[in-house]
Amino acid sequence: MHLMAASLYDHETTSESSLSAHTSRPVMQLAGMLVGLALPLLFLLVRRSPSPASSGKNSSWNLPPGPPGWPIVGNLFQVGRSGKPFMHYVRDLLPQYGPIFTLRMGTRTLVVVSSPELAHEALIQKGQVFASRPAENPTRDVFSCHKFTVNSALYGPEWRSLRRNMVSGMLSATRLREFRGVRRDAMDRFVARLRAEADAGGGAVWVLRNARFAVFCILLAMCFGLEMAEEEIINIDQVMKRVLMVLNPRMDDFLPLLAPFFARQRREAMRVRQLQINTLVPLIDRRRAVLRGRPAAEDANTAAPFSYIDTLIDLKVEGRKSSPTDPELVTLLSEFINGGTDTTATAVEWAIARLIEIPAIQERLYEEIAQHVERGRKVDENDLEKMPYLQAFAKELLRRHPPTYFSLTHAVVEATTLGGYDIPPGVNVEFYLPAISEDPRLWKEPTGFKPERFLTGGEDADMMCVTGVRMMPFGAGRRICPGLGMGMTHITLMVARMVQEFQWTAHPDQPGVELDEKLEFTVVMNRTLRAMVRPRN
Repeated sequence: MHLMAASLYDHETTSESSLSAHTSRPVMQLAGMLVGLALPLLFLLVRRSPSPASSGKNSSWNLPPGPPGWPIVGNLFQVGRSGKPFMHYVRDLLPQYGPIFTLRMGTRTLVVVSSPELAHEALIQKGQVFASRPAENPTRDVFSCHKFTVNSALYGPEWRSLRRNMVSGMLSATRLREFRGVRRDAMDRFVARLRAEADAGGGAVWVLRNARFAVFCILLAMCFGLEMAEEEIINIDQVMKRVLMVLNPRMDDFLPLLAPFFARQRREAMRVRQLQINTLVPLIDRRRAVLRGRPAAEDANTAAPFSYIDTLIDLKVEGRKSSPTDPELVTLLSEFINGGTDTTATAVEWAIARLIEIPAIQERLYEEIAQHVERGRKVDENDLEKMPYLQAFAKELLRRHPPTYFSLTHAVVEATTLGGYDIPPGVNVEFYLPAISEDPRLWKEPTGFKPERFLTGGEDADMMCVTGVRMMPFGAGRRICPGLGMGMTHITLMVARMVQEFQWTAHPDQPGVELDEKLEFTVVMNRTLRAMVRPRN
């Protein structure tokens, strides 16, 4: 998960994020916005301002080649006028410019990397040099408390303190086992919601909505350790969605000189930030009361004996004299929740779509579950590692449907080279994931969906990318997603429970599964999946 590949305060989320990253978020409707709002101003500026090349800026850097751009705006017009989503615009440049090229998006310079060899060189061989993050725009800087998150922090002691705490305090195998009861209860409620919706709708259910709520409940319990009513959970979820919406890229992210045109959006963002703080700080205070041993009556029942906030309240961060403030706690907790919600839920939706598309895979999964779980018992986490086909299915799912098109944006801590080209500080380094996970040099039938490729004796999937980069849905190197293990657990557990409980088929309104995709907070199905379920027992 960005946490899992798409974090709240970096480029994706997502969505990556994701997104997650993270900013290289696609500029979907840029041309119309530029023409309608700022073209006269830009025309004047272009006429009056020298280009970066003529002014000598970066004139000594041997950057990778790329499409020529305009002064000031760079390649923004080409992206907008192409009529393509940014990720498709990038994809279509690969045959012309190769595995590494440069785009100038206003004041930002992006170096796009799309080969496994260059990704390995950057993130593994030169991992320490490529381990930082680029500057953020002012709005994101407020929400991230000046880059005080695991995903957005600059490479250095502060980042090490935050990451070490998250990993040892929440995401180690030992800690994850302590939340087994939380996941079990959430899965029981998840299945019950699917049954109730199917009973009320003639067997039809919305996959993403139900999966997302289940994951959100798990992460909320992990963060605060509190029992919450469904109405309260829904309210928190709505606030988190508003945060993601106001952090969507704006034109002034790429052209800060247009900031005066976006004063209203900035004011709205600050209102949402205050709403986020007002919503989460009372939960922090409730948990503080529990830790002091004086819970209020309504808080007597806790969802978990331990929570993420427990590790943060008195956290000693290297280079800082005080523990995190309440707004900083809100930021860190929001990163954990948002980083793992949409990425996991989207993966589950893609999983069900593939099981409907290829019924033989669904039946093979069910047979494996039946082989390892006696009749009448619910599949649990102890069963997951005994199911090689389930694990292979999850790997193929993430290979074909990574949560984001780009990993979280990287920046270098000092000037370096990659593929023979210069990478100066201040450049956004973007890794284009589909070109790697669908590289025909690495994969047989790369566009097919074949879980069996990952069974013993088949193809390799080193998720940590230590031996080589073949797919990197969780990133790679020093900034690899710390939630990798949790994300895989959530995906495989949810898919196993869904297949054990129900047979999944296409809805009459969607007789053929449409696998077209689009980018929201993560890479989602272009047409939200509604499926038919039939209880197996």
